[in-house]
Amino acid sequence: MGFPAGEPEQGGKLALDVLIAEDEPSILESLDFILRRAGWSISAVTDGDAVLEAVRRLRPRLLVLDVMLPKRSGFEVLKQIRADSLTADLPVLILTAKGQQLDRRTAEELGASSFVTKPYANADVVGAVRRLLGEGVAG
Repeated sequence: MGFPAGEPEQGGKLALDVLIAEDEPSILESLDFILRRAGWSISAVTDGDAVLEAVRRLRPRLLVLDVMLPKRSGFEVLKQIRADSLTADLPVLILTAKGQQLDRRTAEELGASSFVTKPYANADVVGAVRRLLGEGVAG
């Protein structure tokens, strides 16, 4: 249903650390690489409709959500996640484009947990994920 070919951890009920919702292949590849290298299990979707289904099915510990997604915007996805009692407490890291203060304000009002602005530094993404997963950051 719109998912890339799965890896073993996606098939069963094993805990998924991070679900990435990003439609730009180069950004998705970069996020996947840096978060896997940091030790987390990752799954990815590339459109807004797929995010909601994947969140319910995979139960990730964290969602990395791009604002600009096909089919359903990151804002619509965030609004639905916060309105559903099963997903309302899911930490959501929003990816916003540089200079899009209105996007950030809108996402804050809808209940975003944290933000990273594209283009991002790898350490910023890893640090934000660590904080949201309650794993602390050394230093």
